Amino acid sequence: MTTASATAAHRPRTGGPLAPVRAHPLVSFFVLANATSWIAWTPYVLSRHGLGLWDLRFPEVLSSSQILGVLPGAYLGPIASALLVTAVADGREGLRRWTSRMWRWRVRWHWYATTLLGVPAAMLLTGFAFSGGRVSAPSLLAVSAYVPALLVQVVTTGLAEEPGWRDFALPRLQDRFGPLAGSMVLGPSWALWHGPLFLTEWGGWPHAHWSRPVAFVVFCLAFNLVMTWVFNSTGQSLPLAVLAHVSVNNFASVLWTDLFPTIDEDRAMVAMASGAVVAAVALLVATRGRLGLAGPRAVATRAGG
Repeated sequence: MTTASATAAHRPRTGGPLAPVRAHPLVSFFVLANATSWIAWTPYVLSRHGLGLWDLRFPEVLSSSQILGVLPGAYLGPIASALLVTAVADGREGLRRWTSRMWRWRVRWHWYATTLLGVPAAMLLTGFAFSGGRVSAPSLLAVSAYVPALLVQVVTTGLAEEPGWRDFALPRLQDRFGPLAGSMVLGPSWALWHGPLFLTEWGGWPHAHWSRPVAFVVFCLAFNLVMTWVFNSTGQSLPLAVLAHVSVNNFASVLWTDLFPTIDEDRAMVAMASGAVVAAVALLVATRGRLGLAGPRAVATRAGG
C-alpha cells in the first residue's frame, strides 16, 4: 500500500448514512438507547403485566416476569447503543477507551466499602427517618438472598445500563459541560429511559400513586450526582459505578420491605428520592461542584454531541 493509500485508509470517514452519528454521537446515543429499549418493551407494556391490551403473559424467571419482559430491552438500549455509536464515531481507539473503563477493578478498598456498605447504610438511615424509627428485623431468607441477588443485579441492571450512561455518555458530557452541568443533562435522560416501565408491574401499574414516577425522576437527578462522584473519584471505574447503582436496587428490592413494613412502595420511592437529594447536596458542597473530577474544567473540543 502506498503512503497516499495508507493515509486515506486511516482518514476518518465524514460522509455516508452514518455521518450524523459521527457528528452527533451523544444525541445519537440517547435517541438509539430510548428507541431500541422502548420498542423492545412494547409487548411487555401492552401485555397483562402492563396496560392489558394484549392477552399475553411473560413466563416468570427467578419469580419475576421482568427477566424476559424488561431485560432484553435493557440490553438493546444503553449498552448496545453505546457500542454501536462508539464504533461508528470513534473507531477502534474509542472502543479501546470504552472497554478499558469496564475493567478498572484496581481501586482503593474504601470505595468498595462505600458502594457495598455505605449506600445501604445511607438507605437504612433514610428508612429509619421516614418510618419514625420503626425498624423490623429482616427475615433470614432476605439476609441470605442479599449477596446472590446483588450478583444478579450486576448482570440484569448494572451491565445493561452503566456501559451506556456512565461509560459512554458521562465522559463526553463532562468534557463538554463540566461535571455538574453534564450530570444534570444525564440525569433526566436516565429517568426518561425508564418511562414506559411505569406502565407495567415494574412501576407498580396500575395501583401506584402519581407521586411514584415523580419521586423516581427526582431520585435519578440526585443519585446521578452521587454516581458521577463515584465514577470520577475512582478514576472512572465502571465496576464501582455498577456496584453503586445495584446496591441501591438490591437493598430496595431485598431488604427494604422487611426492614420498614410501615412504608408502602409509593412512600418508599419518596424516601429514597429524599435520601438521594441529601447525599447529592452534601457532595456538591464538599466537592464544590467538582464531583470528584480532577483538574480544570474540561472544555468541549468535539464538533458536536
